[in-house]
Amino acid sequence: MDRPKNNKTKYKRILLKLSGELFGNENAQGISFASVQKVAKSIAKIKKETGVQLAIVLGGGNILRGRELLQENFDDVTADNMGMLGTVVNGLALQEVLEKMGIPTRMMTAMYMKSIAEFYIKKRALHHLDAGRVVI
Repeated sequence: MDRPKNNKTKYKRILLKLSGELFGNENAQGISFASVQKVAKSIAKIKKETGVQLAIVLGGGNILRGRELLQENFDDVTADNMGMLGTVVNGLALQEVLEKMGIPTRMMTAMYMKSIAEFYIKKRALHHLDAGRVVI
């Protein structure tokens, strides 16, 4: 892959995996908007300084860990779905802060949530990256 023009890195595209715990309070629980803003500032800096295409995979462990529900006799699928919803909550928070910083984003999810996020389709995600958007 060719590097973007004026890119200070050897990479055209970066996949960043973030733990949901980064978004939590001092106990890594819930959502601390100060924490979300701190993460978003770092992402914005990377995007603005390098021009790299940036995709973010985000966890939801600060809100709910699906595997913990398995110990409570929850159905596997129900537990996984609840964990994925925590991930979506974090993604929406990150998207909101990045957009307010002037960083165009697209939130995508494997769960169908038409009014909240785009359904993940690989070619669509690549299109957003090529258009300069951060894909969450």
